Amino acid sequence: MGTKQRKEKEAKKNRRPFFQEMKKNGAYYMMMLPAGIVVFLFAYLPMPGLIIAFQDFNFVDRFRSPFIGLNNFKFFFTSSYALQTTVNTLVINFNYLIWTTFLAVAVAIILNEIKGRVSRKIYQNAIFIPYFISSVVVGRLVRTMLFADSAGGVMNRLLRMFGADPVKWSTVPIAWPFIIVGAHLWQLTGYTSIVYLASIAGFDREMYEAASLDGASRWQKIRYLTVPLLMPSIIVMMLLSIGGMLRGDFANIYAIIEDNGMLFKYTDVIDTYVFRAIKGAAEFGTTTAIGLYQSVVGFILVMGSNWLAKKYDKDSALF
Repeated sequence: MGTKQRKEKEAKKNRRPFFQEMKKNGAYYMMMLPAGIVVFLFAYLPMPGLIIAFQDFNFVDRFRSPFIGLNNFKFFFTSSYALQTTVNTLVINFNYLIWTTFLAVAVAIILNEIKGRVSRKIYQNAIFIPYFISSVVVGRLVRTMLFADSAGGVMNRLLRMFGADPVKWSTVPIAWPFIIVGAHLWQLTGYTSIVYLASIAGFDREMYEAASLDGASRWQKIRYLTVPLLMPSIIVMMLLSIGGMLRGDFANIYAIIEDNGMLFKYTDVIDTYVFRAIKGAAEFGTTTAIGLYQSVVGFILVMGSNWLAKKYDKDSALF
């Protein structure tokens, strides 16, 4: 039997009927079912509502509102907010992606190098706790304690200790993107590191033992074994994050900035702009058009990033 015929036979063998597949892996599909229902309800079921992006929507006619073509898109893209909010969203999310990945990998490696089991658990829990703190609480801590305008704020006290004058932080727009990124890192680095720590736990320990016998130092084992072995996990996590590059961390950003117009120049992202548009004028047509724009760009970014990942390593791509 030729190689081609053998491959065709194996392909037919692997092509199981739907019900046979369900019977064999039913437990896994049942575990996936709750998440699948949530995704269907909140991601796929509302899709027909995208027609609002092409209508002058009102609550009397609802989905039969007057059709206005691309006017909602035109309104957004001809305004000054389109470029400003898009750039802010990309800059903040790019920093989220790069620094969260770097710190999460570093934390995972450091935790893995801690030999004491109790010590490792204590440190792991300590850095994991911020993930469970509400964004509202984080915003309040940042605005009223760390970067308060008064001289009693933590940062202003530190500035006075070094002989500098207190700063009225609510009037310094350029500082707040850094503050937002810092708050995000504090809250999510520990949570993200768990994924990489789990990957490290699955590595073959014999490779590390062989490296030790060859005289490799701890740093060399990290550099030549741990980091290369982590690359597939890093790529997959980055690909999953890139899809949401045009969706800012709305909860954290709005909790920190709220409606302080003086800071919008550097901190106003697409999601906060949409929220204010709905809250202020109930512009459902325009905001739906913006949401569609975010989704389309996110799709393009995922497809492009996946293509690049496939060029780097075929096994690391999502599809």
